[in-house]
Amino acid sequence: MPELPDITVYLEALGSRVRGRVLERVQVTSPFVLRSVDPPLAACHGRRVVELRRLGKRIVLGLEDRLFLVIHLMIAGRLQWHVAPPRIGARTTLAALTFDSGTLLLTEAGTKRRASLHLVRGADALAAFDRGGLEVLEASAAAFAARLRSENHTVKRALADPRLVSGIGNAYSDEILHRARLSPTLLTTRLTDEQLARLYDAARATLVEWTGRLRREAGDAFPAKVTAFRDGMAVHGRFRQPCPVCGKPVQRIRYADNETNYCAGCQTGGRLLADRALSRLLKEDWPRSLDELEELQEKHSGSAP
Repeated sequence: MPELPDITVYLEALGSRVRGRVLERVQVTSPFVLRSVDPPLAACHGRRVVELRRLGKRIVLGLEDRLFLVIHLMIAGRLQWHVAPPRIGARTTLAALTFDSGTLLLTEAGTKRRASLHLVRGADALAAFDRGGLEVLEASAAAFAARLRSENHTVKRALADPRLVSGIGNAYSDEILHRARLSPTLLTTRLTDEQLARLYDAARATLVEWTGRLRREAGDAFPAKVTAFRDGMAVHGRFRQPCPVCGKPVQRIRYADNETNYCAGCQTGGRLLADRALSRLLKEDWPRSLDELEELQEKHSGSAP
């Protein structure tokens, strides 16, 4: 799912292309993407774009007459910009926003249609999309600590909870926790002041660093490679690859449609966190540490024909 760095770079690219421009037409090609009926979509036709903003992980296009187009890309949604009129009949295309400067396509890979488009009128209607998460780059260390301690969750879940923290999801929470040298399963109410300070600094540094990287990667072009798995990430999407800090293999915990990646050497003192599926299957054979894991791997490799 595109997170704060990706959304920020998308907005910057859109700003130079559509701010002050007229939205001539919105064409919906998938019946599932439009999630609002009042005002009708035609109400935004012919309106000028007066602002762009990020609302959590949503992209907001503010139009004349207090209208707001709210785009949520979810996991597989992406944006494409075309100066020349594009072909919009592809199965992955959900909607086309035609401006007097070009066309913005909302696409989604796969068969699940989770990306959404809303048209609302007025600040109150827009505020309904605000999940209330803290903006880490705007918050003080004290406010960050208070927010995380306000509920008792694992720190991984807290960072990715839009009610607690804004704009962070599965990918960058992994990177933040690795930089902070903290286990993803630590409970927020048990974090020490020193750990919270490390986490605050790591969150800000990670978001700033990756926003800069993505900005440089895109240059003057519209962002084309928006993905949760990027070269240069320390742990996210790097299962079994060496940690760039200590060289130990990156581990993972899988659950539902997501996974948590972490380095046992840097984050858990060498202790392996239980993967629900595998630990249930292996039971007492589940390795509890990197040393036990290496012994198990050597045992299996030695017994292989």
